[in-house]
Amino acid sequence: MNFPILFASALIPILIGAVWYNPKVLGTAWMKASGVTEAQAQSGNMVLIFGLAFLFSFFLAFALYGLCVHQTGIGQLFGTAPEGSAERAVLTDIMEKYGDRHRTFGHGALHGGIGAIVFALPLIGILALFERRGWKYVMIHFLYWFVSMTLMGGVICQFA
Repeated sequence: MNFPILFASALIPILIGAVWYNPKVLGTAWMKASGVTEAQAQSGNMVLIFGLAFLFSFFLAFALYGLCVHQTGIGQLFGTAPEGSAERAVLTDIMEKYGDRHRTFGHGALHGGIGAIVFALPLIGILALFERRGWKYVMIHFLYWFVSMTLMGGVICQFA
């Protein structure tokens, strides 16, 4: 696992969010859909907010690693086998033959996008239903996470 790439990919949602939620892009629409005023959006401890956003994005990058890099599953299955065992030989053989398979930006982006559809959309949708938010709210947030997770998956798969 390449932790520097995971840390770098955790910056992607913050960078995308700086553009996405800018009032000149979708920030004004988001504030209307969520009922947040500009004063509320500017308030709060920004160091804490961005620090926790980065931490949560790192958790997401860590999870995306398992979704995007299929070799992770093989490593989990055979990686704890002792040196010299038949299981370790299977792991070595598989990694020599297929260790770089599906390790492209496009493949990771595909899995990141699918992850956004099957994880981010349902979570945002469920919260929006109980918070009585409209579909505009859901789509603003979902598309943000779709773009962010697609890019994160691509970076992780290509470089991690």
